[in-house]
Amino acid sequence: QVQLVESGGGLVQSGGSLKLSCAASGLPFSRYVMGWFRQSPGKEREFVCYITRSGGSTVYADSVKGRFTISRDNAKNTVWLQMTSLKPEDTAVYYCAAAGIVVRRPDGYNYWGQGTQVTVSS
Repeated sequence: QVQLVESGGGLVQSGGSLKLSCAASGLPFSRYVMGWFRQSPGKEREFVCYITRSGGSTVYADSVKGRFTISRDNAKNTVWLQMTSLKPEDTAVYYCAAAGIVVRRPDGYNYWGQGTQVTVSS
C-alpha cells in the first residue's frame, strides 16, 4: 500500500521559512517524479514544483521560483520543500504527489499525501 506522509507545516510570519517533508513508502520511490502542489479554500489545486527521478532536474511555478527549493533523497524515500520569503498568498494546504511520468498537471500524478497546512500571517 502506497503512503505519502507530509509533515512540517505550521504558522509562520510573512518573510519566514518552513521546510516540508514527504516520506514515501510502498512504492519504488526512485522511479517516480515527485511533485508538490497546494490548494487554498475556493481554489483549484495548484502546481508548485516537481523533481525528476534522479533529482537532476527541477521545475517551479513562477509564483514560487527563487523562493522555494525541492529536493529528494532516494535512499531515504523522502522529498522536501524548503520555502523561504513566505508570503500570505502562500497560505494553503500543501500536498506531495508521485507520478510515473514528468508532468505538471495534478491528474498526471498517481499517488497523493493527505496534505499539511501552511499559514503565513501578514
